[in-house]
Amino acid sequence: MTVIDVEGLSKRYTLRHEQTHDTLRDQLAHGARALWQRARGGGQERGGSETFWALRDVAFQVREGDRLGIVGRNGAGKSTLLKVLSRITEPTSGRVRMRGRVASLLEVGTGFHPELTGRENIYLNGAILGMRRGEIRRRFDEIVAFSEIERFLDTPVKRYSSGMYVRLAFAVAAHLEPEVLIVDEVLAVGDLEFQKKCLGKMEAVGREGRTVIFVSHNLAAISQLCSSGLLLSGGQVEVAGPVGQVVSAYLSRMGAVGESADLASGPPRPGTQAARFEWAEVQGADGAPRREFSLGEDVAIRFRVNFTPRFTERQVRLSVVVRAADGTRVCDLNDVDSHFDLRDFGPHETLTVTLRDLRFYPDIYYVGLWAGSDYADETHDYAEDCLSFEVVDGGRLTTRRLSRSSGLIYLTPEWRREQVTAQAGAAQAVS
Repeated sequence: MTVIDVEGLSKRYTLRHEQTHDTLRDQLAHGARALWQRARGGGQERGGSETFWALRDVAFQVREGDRLGIVGRNGAGKSTLLKVLSRITEPTSGRVRMRGRVASLLEVGTGFHPELTGRENIYLNGAILGMRRGEIRRRFDEIVAFSEIERFLDTPVKRYSSGMYVRLAFAVAAHLEPEVLIVDEVLAVGDLEFQKKCLGKMEAVGREGRTVIFVSHNLAAISQLCSSGLLLSGGQVEVAGPVGQVVSAYLSRMGAVGESADLASGPPRPGTQAARFEWAEVQGADGAPRREFSLGEDVAIRFRVNFTPRFTERQVRLSVVVRAADGTRVCDLNDVDSHFDLRDFGPHETLTVTLRDLRFYPDIYYVGLWAGSDYADETHDYAEDCLSFEVVDGGRLTTRRLSRSSGLIYLTPEWRREQVTAQAGAAQAVS
């Protein structure tokens, strides 16, 4: 039986661009023009605008018990599609037919009332799903046990950390027996053990005949959990079919990402954009752009950040995120761990992060750049998987052929054999 039927789905946004007036003369001129327009009966002057299609003519079906994985780069339309399916966002055109109750776990902060306690929010969400109080009560202990936040159950959720919030939100969504469970990348907020626990629960939900829709950049998790997949690109379905086929198509398209990236243009990225990446590059030891590296070489990630007048903080947090081809996060090279504080910066800053003595196994690796703030737990810009480089066999550390299946990190530990004297050996034999 078909549970979700999507036909010709499109979603359009209008992006407005506010005009900025940096000098006193600009501000006075703008004020004079506004007064003149009002005197003539005209409307107030506004910045320009443009139309942005987040989804274009999307069509697919999901059957009862299917586990659908949705992949694609940032700006591909994944989150917008989930918001439409969750009835949070109205489509501009097209049709969505869904059977049964829908529970969704999207951005941190959605779905719960911040002033209510965890306990009260469990009952509120059950009521929204149309469940009777007795049904919710029967599930209550399972929800609390899964979320592992029993001590904070009577605390308003606005006091919760993002990890605690996601724990409770997933437990509620998965245990209140919806016919369709929709989960976005928000699970990445939780720790590794909890992520595994959630994947296991989603598998169980699918085995019970309920439907799961899962968006993630962790291709290993998508491959493990899902039976079918969608690859979105530019708001359109590029590939639909068995999950293995979709993941392979995504990886082949990701191979087009190179050692240099112009980040000043392109689709909208997450964050306030008060600080924004302009360009980035993978370089070798000679400072030239480079894509291939061997074990033991140095890899440099060089990039430029633009700080707009809206950026009012004295300090920015920066991070270089490296993922393997299957989506596994290999490392997070952040300024805090390196004891590097960027303060008293100008409007443009060029920075280089060097990974010395490379120890990654042969594979293709993708690099993302993040700029944010500790104070408000805020993201200013996230250029996800904007660069790539490849580690190949060879180099000064080894001459043997290395297999990616052997792991992620190549280590050269020290081996030592203890010498046993004849007298000690005889004593051990007697005992």
